[in-house]
Amino acid sequence: KMSSGAADLRQRKKQSYAESDKMAPEERNKENSKLGKLPKYMLIQRFAKLFFGCLAAVTSGMMYAVYLSTYHERKFWFSSRQELEREITFQGDSAIYYSFYKELLKAPSFERGVYELTHNNKTVSLKTINAVQQMTLYPELIASVLYQASGSEEVIEPVYFYIGIVFGLQGIYVTALFVTSWVMTWFIINRTDTTRIDYSIPSRENWALPYFACQVAALTGYLKKNLNCSAEKFCYLLVSASTYTFMMMWEYSHYLLFVQAVSLFLLDSFALAQTKKVHEVYKIYLFSLFLGYLLQFENSTLLVSPLLSLVAALMLSKCLQMNMKKTTFVSRLLKIMYIYLVLTVTVTLNFVLKMFVPHKENEHLLKFIEVKLGLNTTKNFTMNWLLCQESLQAPSQDFFLRLTQSSLLPFYILVLIICLFSVTQVIFRRICGEPLKETVKLEDGRIGERPEIVYHVIHTILLGCLAMCLEGMKYLWTPYVCMLAAFGVCSPELWMTLFKWLRLKAVHPVLLALILSMAVPTIIGFSLWKEFFPRIMTELSELQEFYDPDTVELMTWIKRQAPVAAVFAGSPQLMGVIKLCTGWMVSSLPLYNDDDLLKRNENIYQIYSKRSAEDIYKILTSYKANFLIIEDSICNEVGPVRGCRVKDLLDIANGHVVCEEGDSYAYSKYGRFCHEIKMNYSPYVNYFTRVYWNRSYFVYRVNTVISFQS
Repeated sequence: KMSSGAADLRQRKKQSYAESDKMAPEERNKENSKLGKLPKYMLIQRFAKLFFGCLAAVTSGMMYAVYLSTYHERKFWFSSRQELEREITFQGDSAIYYSFYKELLKAPSFERGVYELTHNNKTVSLKTINAVQQMTLYPELIASVLYQASGSEEVIEPVYFYIGIVFGLQGIYVTALFVTSWVMTWFIINRTDTTRIDYSIPSRENWALPYFACQVAALTGYLKKNLNCSAEKFCYLLVSASTYTFMMMWEYSHYLLFVQAVSLFLLDSFALAQTKKVHEVYKIYLFSLFLGYLLQFENSTLLVSPLLSLVAALMLSKCLQMNMKKTTFVSRLLKIMYIYLVLTVTVTLNFVLKMFVPHKENEHLLKFIEVKLGLNTTKNFTMNWLLCQESLQAPSQDFFLRLTQSSLLPFYILVLIICLFSVTQVIFRRICGEPLKETVKLEDGRIGERPEIVYHVIHTILLGCLAMCLEGMKYLWTPYVCMLAAFGVCSPELWMTLFKWLRLKAVHPVLLALILSMAVPTIIGFSLWKEFFPRIMTELSELQEFYDPDTVELMTWIKRQAPVAAVFAGSPQLMGVIKLCTGWMVSSLPLYNDDDLLKRNENIYQIYSKRSAEDIYKILTSYKANFLIIEDSICNEVGPVRGCRVKDLLDIANGHVVCEEGDSYAYSKYGRFCHEIKMNYSPYVNYFTRVYWNRSYFVYRVNTVISFQS
């Protein structure tokens, strides 16, 4: 009995270490009071480090915002162009977002403008949409309010105010990354792979990711051990505010937060962080989802999101976790069962919610994932078109080559390997029952025992796995790579962890770690400055030309000659530009989060297929289109990858492809419509009349009265 009692006592002691997050408030206050009684020179040192770090962070953010503004001006000659030419620089979905910003400013009142957007029937023919909900136009609402409330109408043009806010947010993005890692060396050099702002200023991620970076910075501070109450409350409030704002700015934000929640779940499962803090973050997710659901016009997509299912499963399983620690064997067994239980409940709950909750979640995303993973094949035009998009393919070798040439990838791999091995050691110690240290000192060489570091290691691995599958994910992963690599080379703890493994004795390891944490980033900074600074200055001084006279002429003709009630049909990308530059109604939009719009896009794209004039006429009249625009660049497209051209995908979807001896040939009894209509012979002239053309565009009026001439 005595031996069993002693074993129970030892077990309870181990549990007391593992459950340090349940420390009584009085004990935590004592720890904080001890931290408050530091010598004056240490307080001065900490204050100086904080002051200069914040100053450097703000300065780097401001410099990056100025850099983007200058580069944009040099690339597009923005200030010297007319309004129409400026608006043409907004392509695809960016044009749609900015067009609604213009409509808000033209409205007689803000309330009237919001009402017109939520009951919009002047954008897509035969369709009334809630543009605020469907296109996540909260950034445009905020920008228009700020523009009018600040009295900027007489000071700055609307377009400069709009892009100025976006560039300012990118500065905040860099500042938040700087705060997280304390150094930002590689971000500007790898601009091509860290941001899409060069050619897509109004895109949703450019508005949302700065808030996510702020959330990650606040979460990093919140997860730290021995944090005083004031700092902990500040970090908690910042995490709450930035999480909710991020969710409101981007329709896909809950997927990225799901990846973050998985990282926190793994962190908590191995008892590497205070359970109470992790579950407080879960509560923030629930609150943000609930508030987002209400304020996004009861957006049911949030109810069936994997984030809600995971967090609900974790909260339901929390009570079970409290009763797991009985004996060593049982605790290990139940820990494995706990992880399995959470995953099972998550999948089951998500399946049940999708059965009973009416939702408009993008079903094509699930089909796309099936085809992408090789679980299914399809001839569907939309699926194959998405698979052909560069952002949805695996990253190219050029991407890794650019990261290597800037020395970012080698240092990231070094930092990741050291942190990963250290985290693995800590997990092994936890499995063996060894408690975590309350305070990790520099000489301990245990960087893997810092919960915020473990979180970042798990998060960057998950994002990296996604980036290896989809090149578009590199805009989420590469900033993380910059942050982690910069943190690592400047961290004495990382170098000390390495020296502990090497058992360095010739030189004092602590001193050498401090020296390397300053010398290595200094050497990297000077080498990168020497190699890349001239290139950056060349970018800022070089005047690039962006001029599209054919598109300018087309927009001018539409504004002067087309009836106000006309509806235009053509490629979705061109329709976005027409909507922005002229305000005319269109038959489709370059948006891919709505199944009905995707079907419209596929039907309108049939103008580049091998179908009869009668078929195309029926499609266009079903959407009440009055004018058809043929783009020569699509009709005569010579793509780098055969099979990914629009006309190739249409031939596959329509069954107009014949395969013989490994080669495929397009076959149909009709010629390609976009070619045949230019010949001006029957039956094409019976249905369509050419009213305008230039080198790039051919505009045809859809005849209301069909003339059957021979």
